[in-house]
Amino acid sequence: MTAAALPRPLRHYLEFARIGFINILAFRLRYYTGIVTYLINVTVYYFIWKALYASDPHFAEGFDFAEMTTYVAVGWVIRSVYFNNIDSEIASDVQSGDVVMSMLKPTGVQVRYLGQAVGEAAFRLILLTTPAALLVSLIFPVRGPASLGHLGAFFVALAGAVMLTGALNFIVGALALRLKAILGLLRAKFYVQELLSGLLVPLTMFPPALAKMMAWLPFQHIAYTPLRIYLGKLNGAELGEALVIQWAWVAALLLFGAWFWERMARKVTVHGG
Repeated sequence: MTAAALPRPLRHYLEFARIGFINILAFRLRYYTGIVTYLINVTVYYFIWKALYASDPHFAEGFDFAEMTTYVAVGWVIRSVYFNNIDSEIASDVQSGDVVMSMLKPTGVQVRYLGQAVGEAAFRLILLTTPAALLVSLIFPVRGPASLGHLGAFFVALAGAVMLTGALNFIVGALALRLKAILGLLRAKFYVQELLSGLLVPLTMFPPALAKMMAWLPFQHIAYTPLRIYLGKLNGAELGEALVIQWAWVAALLLFGAWFWERMARKVTVHGG
């Protein structure tokens, strides 16, 4: 099937993804140094967890030390795929006035930002994530996926994490249309998302009441769900249900984001143009 045979909205996504992929080629050095950065993150968390498990072999409920090592390593590696700066890019475009040009184009603003984020994710998967994964697996005792089926489901969940992160960041970025300066909000969102996604700490380690509340939020499907699939903690109907819920969140947040942007853009004041 050629690109011309695809539905128009999907063609637009692919075109912006291609642009994002090409644009990021200009910053290859940043992603080579990123490999070292992620290796340092994995190393730091590995020794933190090693010390905690040395004092109590059952420190983390549902995870032994070998599983936690894999959880940390794979978690930080896949973060290099789903991470994006859509929110700060929108804030910058609002400050400069470039957002007006995006709003005048026939393709939707959401399609543009998300499409470019997908292209950047594809670039990082090839030139950052894959080398980082190979390097980390050579240094640390990282387990492979539970099965080939789990590996396939893991990649579906990783794609969902890319879209989910993009959808959430687009909504936060849209606030810049009214608030103008959202740097403090972006910093708060960053730390909340890192924690609630399960990247830093598995959600089983949170107090039961808090963990139950977090189960109703979309954040766990960014890191915790893909990692549990990789480790074989989700199987059968439970695995399928997790993927359905994750992608339902993606659809809901994309729809809400499109509506929210229209609401925020009804009265826009920008600087620089």
